[in-house]
Amino acid sequence: MTSSKEHLLLLVSTTGYTGNAFREAASRLGVAMIVGSDRCHVLADQWPEDGMLTLDFRDPARAVEQIVAAATSRTIRAILPSSELTATLAARASARLGLPHNAPEGAAAAGNKAQMRERLAAAGVRSPVAQTFAIADDPRAIAERVGFPCVLKPLLLSASRGVIRADDATTFVAAWRRIAMILALPELLARDPIEGAKILVEPFVPGFEVAVEGLLSGGALRVLAIFDKPDPLDGPYFEETIYVTPSRLDEATQQAIAATTADAARALGLCEGPLHAELRINAEGPWVIEVAARSIGGLCGRALRFGVAMTLEELLVGHAMGIEAIADERESQASGVMMIPTPRAGILEQIEGVEAAKAVSGIDDVSMRSLGSHVAPPPDGDAYLGFIFARGPSPELVESALREAHGRLVLKIAPLLPTP
Repeated sequence: MTSSKEHLLLLVSTTGYTGNAFREAASRLGVAMIVGSDRCHVLADQWPEDGMLTLDFRDPARAVEQIVAAATSRTIRAILPSSELTATLAARASARLGLPHNAPEGAAAAGNKAQMRERLAAAGVRSPVAQTFAIADDPRAIAERVGFPCVLKPLLLSASRGVIRADDATTFVAAWRRIAMILALPELLARDPIEGAKILVEPFVPGFEVAVEGLLSGGALRVLAIFDKPDPLDGPYFEETIYVTPSRLDEATQQAIAATTADAARALGLCEGPLHAELRINAEGPWVIEVAARSIGGLCGRALRFGVAMTLEELLVGHAMGIEAIADERESQASGVMMIPTPRAGILEQIEGVEAAKAVSGIDDVSMRSLGSHVAPPPDGDAYLGFIFARGPSPELVESALREAHGRLVLKIAPLLPTP
């Protein structure tokens, strides 16, 4: 028996923050939600059993069939991905069900840095010219053929994991070997033994960096926010810290960023749903570094509010479900988030100063990882110690509040014991 009530299917590949934010958004909007995951056994205490769909993410074709089968008993109105891994699955399943969707091959290209570079280059969108190599190749021979400075990165990882700048042959070989160790982890090899065992090498693009949060509808891009990144991201590793919006860049530069992002989406075949992009800006103009067919990661979406008090996730859920009168104009106040950097690898043993950080004028909230968590900075880690959120009358005051609040935190990270 088919349920006539329309459902939103949210695809989650981790037990992180994103699923909770979308669940809360759906509840506020009165939208029935199903969570599709290969982690349902872990998520069982967060979701009712009838609201879960167990999927086999290791076999995308089978996962699509599982979604299609589920649609025979529950009316699925839209499918939202929460990561690069689930974006391609969402596109393929949506195509099968006749729902608005990105081109499946485009969603796949957005999640594969080599394919992304190829599509952007073919469309004439400014981005670094990249080369791809197998881990088994000799890095010393490759170092003789590439220019410096350059950036090495895995094809499939995100959140700056495995991304390293090299300035000469010695640092190139060291970076290669470090990335190879990361990609040798069993959980990463299991994801894609072929593409997951490759390294992309491209020229380092000088300049400053911005992030774009957008929403695609019928191929048209609505820029929801341009985030300035006031801290330099010049390497050798690329740990994100502060995002602040609205951007302090001049209007012409912001228009160029928006136009380049829209060009990149078209080049990749992305036309429906959330989009998150990273660009670097220099005298030549905007350069596309990353484009993802998903919304901003972690808890960073909390930095955005639309209309009176609508969250980013409410906006995305409302758009997916065709709910009218969903505001897409960002609030008038400036806002920002600091992804609290991880100073060293180890175990998060003690956190002090959270209340003092929250007391800083303009700070909305401070959210920290659980004590006992194993933490590591990029290029090895892919999660932050926590997030600090701020709002204020200007981007400058928001940035200042974030820095002051961070300065009040005292963290103790115990070193990991050596393996016997």
